[in-house]
Amino acid sequence: MEHLLAAESIPTLVLALILGAVIGSFLNVVISRLPIQLQRQWQRECAEMNGTPLKELDHFSIAVPGSHCPECKASIAWYDNIPLLSYLVLRARCRHCQTHIPLTYWLVELISCLAFGLVAWHFDFSLPALVYVTVFSLLICLFVIDWNHQLLPDQLTYPLLWIALLWSLSPTSELSPDSAIIGAVAGYLSLWSIYWAFKLVTGKEGMGYGDFKLLAAITAFTGATLLPVTILASSVCGAIVGLVMIRGKSRSQPIPFGPFLIGGGILSYFFGTDLLFSYWRWLGGV
Repeated sequence: MEHLLAAESIPTLVLALILGAVIGSFLNVVISRLPIQLQRQWQRECAEMNGTPLKELDHFSIAVPGSHCPECKASIAWYDNIPLLSYLVLRARCRHCQTHIPLTYWLVELISCLAFGLVAWHFDFSLPALVYVTVFSLLICLFVIDWNHQLLPDQLTYPLLWIALLWSLSPTSELSPDSAIIGAVAGYLSLWSIYWAFKLVTGKEGMGYGDFKLLAAITAFTGATLLPVTILASSVCGAIVGLVMIRGKSRSQPIPFGPFLIGGGILSYFFGTDLLFSYWRWLGGV
């Protein structure tokens, strides 16, 4: 049995791809429901603080109610909820009301599927594999939620940070606990400093505190040394996409920074050291 689950084996890859697609389907539930759940929670808290009555809402969570179309409220049958396949079979439309299903749902399942496959292909079913797929799952949720709602929930960023710090205790981790802690502090303070400098100069808030926490979690994985790579890559990508998005639109339209931090963090984790060495070699040759 062990050789069937060995790294770079076909059974391992197939099982991981299927598991990744199923988890991707669950991530879509988190992505669509967590912001609504948080909004309801904030409404209740505000009502309690102000002493104003709040209309009792139906129970709503990640698990309740069951899968349904957000437009016509019709329940989704199991055969219309098969990861990756149902979206294609239904041609991206609800079976009952023909409402268009956003492409994001299918892309989340596809990216999760591929991420699980790549991790299992290299690491087998092991502790590093579990850490990587958990991290990828959290990043996918944070990416899409921030892109749609300009929101980085603490319920996702804090677990990402705790995983990074705990993972630094493992013998297989590339960073020591000291490096992970220093990286987290450096990541948080870097954006915190930029935030307050921008606010003092312009009187406006350029980003939210969720961005600070997200970068702290990312640099807990990469270390403070690669922080410049993460920030530079994030800023360049954000500037390019921002210029495209504001063309013909209001300049005051908010653009989430979290997705670009995630992209820059992934680039730094896998290629940051090589990029830094290449830069220093180029600088020495100038």
